[in-house]
Amino acid sequence: MNKKVFIFDDNRDILELCSDILEDLGCEVKTSPTTNHIENQVTEYMPDLIFMDNWLPDISGIEATKLIKANKDIAHIPVIYFTANSNIQMLSAEAGADDYLEKPFDISTFEDIVRKYLDKN
Repeated sequence: MNKKVFIFDDNRDILELCSDILEDLGCEVKTSPTTNHIENQVTEYMPDLIFMDNWLPDISGIEATKLIKANKDIAHIPVIYFTANSNIQMLSAEAGADDYLEKPFDISTFEDIVRKYLDKN
């Protein structure tokens, strides 16, 4: 597949699990536990897909996603909002994310959403 995926999450276990799954799918993975300088982080790596947690140090997933979507150079990158919040659909819509994935997630569901966004490019 050779696509680049950036995961923003402060949970090391989640980062490891997602990285393993993505690498098995042939993706290059970058992770960050913080949304500090979110636009710079994304612009430097230019991923094909972003996974964004809701609860992050510095700025929230909602704010971080809004900043990405407001930046014309990176707004085209799909952002998948993923969190254990029960109102994930509302949070995802508020953030302007392209899709969402509820935690805890099923590995095949995670793979399906990755393929949905990476296979069409």
